[in-house]
Amino acid sequence: MGKYLTDRGKTVTGYYSQTYESAAEAAEFTGTDCFRTMEELVTLSDTLFITTPDEQIGAVWDCMKGMSLDERMICHFSGSLSSDVFKGIGEKKAYGASVHPMLAFRDKFSSYRQLHNCFFTLEGNPYALRQLEELFQETGNPYCMIKAEDKAKYHCAASVLSNDVLALLDIGFGLLGECGFTEKEAVYAAGALVRGNVENILENGTLSSMTGPIPRGDASTVAKHLGVLAGEEREIYCLLGKHLLEMAERRYGNVEGYMRIQKILEK
Repeated sequence: MGKYLTDRGKTVTGYYSQTYESAAEAAEFTGTDCFRTMEELVTLSDTLFITTPDEQIGAVWDCMKGMSLDERMICHFSGSLSSDVFKGIGEKKAYGASVHPMLAFRDKFSSYRQLHNCFFTLEGNPYALRQLEELFQETGNPYCMIKAEDKAKYHCAASVLSNDVLALLDIGFGLLGECGFTEKEAVYAAGALVRGNVENILENGTLSSMTGPIPRGDASTVAKHLGVLAGEEREIYCLLGKHLLEMAERRYGNVEGYMRIQKILEK
């Protein structure tokens, strides 16, 4: 994030980290300064971004709130935690917020290149939100404001759209492996199917992108699928199938075959 902001002409004071070497590495990469104490950085900054793992945010705040924080904005980047983690921030005359980029960061030295079209979620004190709005309007990033009580649900959604999709793909690749595909062949063979499906969904939405035996009302094919599955994979297929059936009914109404599919999925 620091690299992204400095590349866009924003002033980043620098970094403090658990180890000086880590702060120095970040400072060198972004052309900023590094500090041996947190208080040095706090004194020179009007906005503090806490980018530690979630479980460390509270501990960082506990250290920070013993310092003079008048009129400063304190912001963390957790997807699941809200600004409520900054207990007593009002008494410090500071403003709390949380920011979350909807992006999977794989490498701290290259992922900043993806941030130019990244969607951000904002939550927190109204004053802090106005400052963050101005920042993302200047960088050109789309954003949405949510309530503190919705952070866990929001993060769950992001996890489903990212990590859970990986689990489903792994199941699919595994089934291809049982048919004789090598792992490399399975991934390559599914490439066009997966990419085309995702692109279609992003362009047209989920309901308009439905394909396969369930929306067609093809109960016999669904039964064949279940006949080759067992255990957890069978359970996952049934659960997802029921949701697909509900989606199909929303789009097509009561199609012949849907009732039979429902009964098959519930066996």
